[in-house]
Amino acid sequence: MTKFLLITGDSEKEKIIKEVFPSDEIITATEETVIFDTLDVEEPEIAIVDGDIQSVDVKSLCRKLKQNPIIILLIMGEVKHNKDVTHNANLFIKTPIDKKLLSATIDASLNTRQSLIKMSQSNQELARSLYQLNVLYNTSSQLAGSLDKDKLLKIMTEGIDKSLNFELSCTLMFRSEREPVLLINSLYKVSDRLLEALKLRAILSYKSLLSDPPFDIKIGNLKIEKSIKHNIQEYDFSILRFDNMFAPIMLNDEFFGFTEIYREKPFSAEDATCFQTLVQQVSLPLQSASLFQELKATNRKLQKLERLKSEFISIVSHELRTPLTAIKNAMDIVLSGKAGTMTDNIEKFVSMGKRNAIRLSGIINDLLDISKIEAGKMDFKFELMNVEPVIEYVKNNLAEVAHEKNLTIKYTPSDETVEVYADSNRLEQVLTNLVSNAIKFTPEAGDIEISTKVINARELQYDNCFEEDIKRLQGKYLQVCVEDHGIGIERKDLNHVFDKFAQIENSLSRKVGGSGLGLPIARQLMESHNGAIWCDSEINKGSRFYFVIPVANDKSNFVMIKKQMIQKARSCGSTVAVINIKSKNEIIESLLKEDNLLNKTYMTNSLLEKNGQHASLTMLVMDGDKPSAEFLKKKIETLTSQKRSVYGECDIMFSYEIEGEAHEKDSYSG
Repeated sequence: MTKFLLITGDSEKEKIIKEVFPSDEIITATEETVIFDTLDVEEPEIAIVDGDIQSVDVKSLCRKLKQNPIIILLIMGEVKHNKDVTHNANLFIKTPIDKKLLSATIDASLNTRQSLIKMSQSNQELARSLYQLNVLYNTSSQLAGSLDKDKLLKIMTEGIDKSLNFELSCTLMFRSEREPVLLINSLYKVSDRLLEALKLRAILSYKSLLSDPPFDIKIGNLKIEKSIKHNIQEYDFSILRFDNMFAPIMLNDEFFGFTEIYREKPFSAEDATCFQTLVQQVSLPLQSASLFQELKATNRKLQKLERLKSEFISIVSHELRTPLTAIKNAMDIVLSGKAGTMTDNIEKFVSMGKRNAIRLSGIINDLLDISKIEAGKMDFKFELMNVEPVIEYVKNNLAEVAHEKNLTIKYTPSDETVEVYADSNRLEQVLTNLVSNAIKFTPEAGDIEISTKVINARELQYDNCFEEDIKRLQGKYLQVCVEDHGIGIERKDLNHVFDKFAQIENSLSRKVGGSGLGLPIARQLMESHNGAIWCDSEINKGSRFYFVIPVANDKSNFVMIKKQMIQKARSCGSTVAVINIKSKNEIIESLLKEDNLLNKTYMTNSLLEKNGQHASLTMLVMDGDKPSAEFLKKKIETLTSQKRSVYGECDIMFSYEIEGEAHEKDSYSG
């Protein structure tokens, strides 16, 4: 049945309209007040306005009627109306009224109206579906970027709230086996008795979901975390009568929790699909987060075990060194004859004991070195030096050992004399290890050759298994090679030569023994020198061990100073600020000329690099921190703003790194 509002004072027209629509409701009104009261109360679908009515202003009436969701049909009679009136009407019919035409016009209009209503509803549903899809997409993107359980569930809850506008949500999760948590997100406050009901409901839901629950949840050990949007109202038991949806958070039978939401407005089928999809989306990231947490916990345990192992090795090595020194000294005294005359057999056995004590002392020193390196406490004293004296010292020091096997150590120096920035003691340690190994693994009678040459990093030749160590090298290096003609190493074993406690399996390696730490120590020492070490070999033809150190220049010296300062900072629990200023050459030069700006505090250890029209000034500050770095930036900004005639509108890039126990980076553009 259609509801009409007929606005006319003509009884004849009223009679005709009632004859045309006998089964519909027709409300007649002639006064403006009554007309609009009827609109508010009865909500008619069609208003039929008599254009000849005298009791109201037709122009004003049509304009006001148009502001309501109603079809306006204007009966055009004797009174002529201008465009202002006809513009506001939807339909027109002339007098005398044709009943069939009136009926057809109204039917067509109603059909059109119904179609428009359906289209509007469809558009609203489509818009809502598109909005929910957009929320799903954004939520999925956010979930992919986190491995934090709390954050993942927060993202999921926000996505559900955006797409479904719930009044209350309850999510059960497990931070650990002993910490079940019920996350409550509510539009208004939650009463105490409702809170207890929600806790009980969560526990019952948990037990009903799993036939054999892995954890025993009780009201007393269920932690509550609430997020309330507004405190102007309070929810009580009545909210439990709202429409609700429930979904477990599971993946491949692995249970992570569940979520339940309440809304006063009923949920549609599309809402249910959206809800289930959002809950399913969080399952895989939660599994990844759980695995990540397990991995972190395992890593912490491994790090602790590694630290305990290093400490144990260090303590045991120190404890062994003390009595070993006493044993070695006692043997020296016996061998010197001060303890009395020895027979040949006694001297033979004491000499054997001394050799083994010296060998054991070397193994203990290796253990101490590797534990220091792993703890970052190895001391270095970098200085400008020529490697030739170190090579000559090692050559002469091991000549007697080589002579015992009828071996000769030869040295071929580079044609080009260069200096490197290195610790001579550590360099000697690396070279002694390589030459000693060459002596050990070379059969009697033969040569061991040491050679040096200056080479560009691009010209280095090495097996693919060493690419990760060497590809980072750039510029000129001094290459040292130790070559023997011994048993050699199979290519498949090259990758393990520098592994800790590794010895390539063959009869000779088992015969000569060793700690298996010499080459790993050499590798670590070369990394500390900003260099690299590698080898190549052929079975029964010999091996060549190479190491390279950067040829000394301002940059390599600066890098070594930086390494030394950072290592010192880590050992004493302090920090180093690495401050970098980039701009045009003339701006950096002007900054360097400023009194009390870049003073000794900053310039003691600094490096100035120029690349075309731009320069970079890098400074190292021991015990530097974030406030001191930002203070320097502020000084530079103040100076350049005060002296615009000198610096102009300059573009300065200021950045710093804080290294040591903590590590922090930041950058600014000024």
